[in-house]
Amino acid sequence: MELFADRAEAGRRLAERLLDAHDPVLLALPRGGVAVAVPVARRLGVPLDVLVTRKIGYPPQPELGVGAIAEGGEPVFDRTLLRRLGMTADSVADVVERERRELARRVRVYRGDRPLPSLAGREVIVVDDGLATGGTARAALRAVAAAGPAKVTLAVPVGALGTVESLRREADEVVALLTPVDFRAVGQWYEHFEQLTDADVLDLLGQP
Repeated sequence: MELFADRAEAGRRLAERLLDAHDPVLLALPRGGVAVAVPVARRLGVPLDVLVTRKIGYPPQPELGVGAIAEGGEPVFDRTLLRRLGMTADSVADVVERERRELARRVRVYRGDRPLPSLAGREVIVVDDGLATGGTARAALRAVAAAGPAKVTLAVPVGALGTVESLRREADEVVALLTPVDFRAVGQWYEHFEQLTDADVLDLLGQP
């Protein structure tokens, strides 16, 4: 299965699958989703905004996500994983509070005092650079759904097959260009997959 050269090339290819969208609100999940969404915004001729999410990590191993939270939404937990770890949502209350603070900080960095665009009755496209477990995407989709949109599309260049299928229950449509069975990490499907900073995101959002 071929690789994407980088996030920009992935976004250009993804945009061709989204041309039927009618005056959508385009929301990218920082940081990597913004780099994918910039060429999508150009191709569709619509503004780009961000929807900030944060992973809720397992305290002894923070890289292991037991849930996620998106701005405007409530925490979404992987209940099966929590049970397997012998934990409950209350067990990670301190982590949730810490991630709420970091989420609020990033919202201020990326958007300042400007609120999210109104989503009620609108077609919304949520873009990320890929789906592994899908925890942050699930939290984002539920936050968007709570705002009463007319239609929600999740659009990604690549996603683990099982994750893509599970997220079809959370969105009206899921567009994924690649759904490899042999999926280990999002980055393996890109030739260049640099880690982005807040400054990178602000530079990307400043592009026309």
